[in-house]
Amino acid sequence: MQKLALFFSGRRPVLGVMGAALLLLSGCDLTVKNLTPPTFSENPSQTYSITLQVNKRSGVVSADSIQPNIVIDGQIFPMVRSALGDDVYEFDYRLPSGRQNGAYYFLVNYEVSAGTGPKIRDTFTELYEFTVVNRYALTLEVDRAPVGAKVAVLGRGFTPSDTVMVGGMPAQTKFESSTSLSFHVPPVAAGQNHQVTLSSGLDVGTIRVDPATVRVVPSSLNLAQGESGMLIFSIPAPAPAGGMVINVTTDAPASVVMPEVIVPAGDRSVNVSVQGGQPGNGSLYISVSGQNEIIIPITVR
Repeated sequence: MQKLALFFSGRRPVLGVMGAALLLLSGCDLTVKNLTPPTFSENPSQTYSITLQVNKRSGVVSADSIQPNIVIDGQIFPMVRSALGDDVYEFDYRLPSGRQNGAYYFLVNYEVSAGTGPKIRDTFTELYEFTVVNRYALTLEVDRAPVGAKVAVLGRGFTPSDTVMVGGMPAQTKFESSTSLSFHVPPVAAGQNHQVTLSSGLDVGTIRVDPATVRVVPSSLNLAQGESGMLIFSIPAPAPAGGMVINVTTDAPASVVMPEVIVPAGDRSVNVSVQGGQPGNGSLYISVSGQNEIIIPITVR
């Protein structure tokens, strides 16, 4: 078989005289379908399978004569039948070192029956491209976790600049290694599935975010004016880097003196001092995403 040179003008192949002849000979005898994905994950052998499906559309085509070829890097290579089926062909292409993409098209030779005897015909496809990516996420360590929980992302090609997004919200992310990241589930809506992606747009998967159950003891406070009491706030998982803020409001601001509630990073609980202000009655309202509001009655006498 004579080699067919492949030249590039932008993104389209420019064929010479032989290409024009092929175009004239192309008909509706065959259906040719490219089964090759546009993106491959990088593998150590740097070899990637390019796959083609060829089906007869005309009874005059000799099935035994069909020979698909791939034209890549300016050369023609024959394709072999695949284990996927008699009408599927493949070619294992070894990508040259330093390359991350390739361009190719298919050239199919076959015979048709005619009154004067068999005739050889050829048909070719459009130009296709593929890209090899050397970074991809494989999986989440778990498929569900509460707000604030630490979750690992296992994959390849991670860098210290990667940030995990949960439901579009940035999560506190730690670079563990080139094959592992960890993040703390941010305060997104609980009881729902949220898409997990990297800041680069790479899709990781989905995670079910459960309510971050906060427990508070004691369940009520009775203080004298100027007296201090203690509330203990606990969460089910260690707080993320920067700590976990627990929102606390009151309907008796003149009677309650207390600081902002933050569970320190890595801790599961925090003790908070509450001081009685002006005499009165009211409540503290503790709210966390996905959990029913906790109400702590408070009396200052």
